[in-house]
Amino acid sequence: MDYLWTPWRYQYITATDEPCECVFCVAGKSTDDHAHFVVYRGAHNFVILNRFPYTSGHVMVVPYAHVSNLDDLPDESLAELTILARDATRHLRASYRSEGLNLGMNLGKSAGAGIAGHLHMHVLPRWTGDTNFMTVVGETRVLPEDLDRTWERLRAAWRAGS
Repeated sequence: MDYLWTPWRYQYITATDEPCECVFCVAGKSTDDHAHFVVYRGAHNFVILNRFPYTSGHVMVVPYAHVSNLDDLPDESLAELTILARDATRHLRASYRSEGLNLGMNLGKSAGAGIAGHLHMHVLPRWTGDTNFMTVVGETRVLPEDLDRTWERLRAAWRAGS
């Protein structure tokens, strides 16, 4: 018989439903964009780096409003979220010369949302062959750029409007 040990998941399966401070709300309220890796701030949403990215350039578009369902998001926030996702695709193509892009939302814990209480849209660049044995077999991601450099690169792209 084979055994698959996953001790890192113990905290996840034993977690209670007690409220904790939402990392997106903390970043949304902070004035220190670099500390929280906030790349851009709009009127209703902000763009933030994923601290645990699939690949360099992985950002999320996050409403300031702490809502978990699209139905609860005001129209102006939903419209801006879509516009910022479009802007993110443009900046990622220009900054990383990506061959493709993934955009998506996981709404709810059972859908795979890591932060189920605060909806957000992932936008990440992709290249042919960027999934390899390290991720698939070794459960390890190889990232060619650290988060500080990614933040600097994308912050500059948004400021330049390219």
